[in-house]
Amino acid sequence: MIKIKKAESKKEMKQFVKFPFSLYKDSKYWVPPIINQELATFNKKKNPIFNDAEATFFLAYKNDKIVGRIAAIINWLEVKNQDQKKMRFGWFDFIDDLEVSKALLNEVYKIGNTNKLSYTEGPVGFSNLDKVGVLTEGFNHLSSMISWYNHSYYTKHYEAHGFIIEKEYSESKFPFANVKPEFFKKAQELIKRRYQLNALQLTKTEEVMPYVDRMFDLFNATYSSLSSFVEITDIQKEYFKKKFISFVNPEYIKFVTDKDDNLVAFAIVMPRFAKALQKMNGKLFPLGFTKLLDAKKNNKDVVFYLIGVHPDYQNKGVHAVIFNEYYETFKSKNIVNCYRTPELEDNDAIHKIWKHFDPKVFKRRKTYKKTLS
Repeated sequence: MIKIKKAESKKEMKQFVKFPFSLYKDSKYWVPPIINQELATFNKKKNPIFNDAEATFFLAYKNDKIVGRIAAIINWLEVKNQDQKKMRFGWFDFIDDLEVSKALLNEVYKIGNTNKLSYTEGPVGFSNLDKVGVLTEGFNHLSSMISWYNHSYYTKHYEAHGFIIEKEYSESKFPFANVKPEFFKKAQELIKRRYQLNALQLTKTEEVMPYVDRMFDLFNATYSSLSSFVEITDIQKEYFKKKFISFVNPEYIKFVTDKDDNLVAFAIVMPRFAKALQKMNGKLFPLGFTKLLDAKKNNKDVVFYLIGVHPDYQNKGVHAVIFNEYYETFKSKNIVNCYRTPELEDNDAIHKIWKHFDPKVFKRRKTYKKTLS
């Protein structure tokens, strides 16, 4: 018999966060989260997303052993401002038992129906800066700190429970050796002159910080046309500054401004922390922090996390300016491989800007949708 219980106490929330550590203990490809950071994400007093969203966390038990988990989420900005009657769910992990996954999903349905929502979609997080999608291809590739890994049987569960595919994502990679400067070197000089643009040279975090709020504003403007987009509020900007910026080498954040110092493009690249996180096994102390610092300074693989160009400057070649800046930085640091985070398959604009680098898709993932009664 499957028993479902809300995770509410500190002990239960820690069990919620740590369940995947047992589920994937034999996996070479799963990358553990930092436990304290994950707990902070779910803490309603620490994460400002809870000003506009709510979440209920559930654990599934079989024979008094935890065998699954799920977070049932409502983002009220999405529901009220966009009229998207969506019930979200994420952090959905389970043993290969259809009764377990069914029982967990039933809790999501109940909350969705109580709030008169039309459908449920997952796995997704609270916002666009959270992890997204169940892995459907690429199980023999190392995961990352910004994407979920899962066993191959997960897809079978979604289909068995009557879900249909909602969105499709791909992840690709290319060796830095594929980057040929002739594709953007001359073009970026012409573009800077034509539009009076300037590529900022930043080497310290304190130099980056004055531009971060504007970067999130530009993020909102750039991604607002995507079907999955939910705006980042001012209070969330402060939270994401603390959560993400400290993980990024300042030289890996690129800003392009116009003659009036208005931000027209940005990009964030992160070191690939996956192997360091595996060694840390969820713990920052006593030695985990030094492993992160070492990966931040010396990792030869990088992940393109975000890239955005103001709508007024899209299709004008501004990304050539960004690529030129990264080329010089990566060459000086002897970068070997470049990875891209999950990108919507139907986001043609983002796919086109990478074509000269001959990226190869090595993972695919999907979100699934089901109508609520």
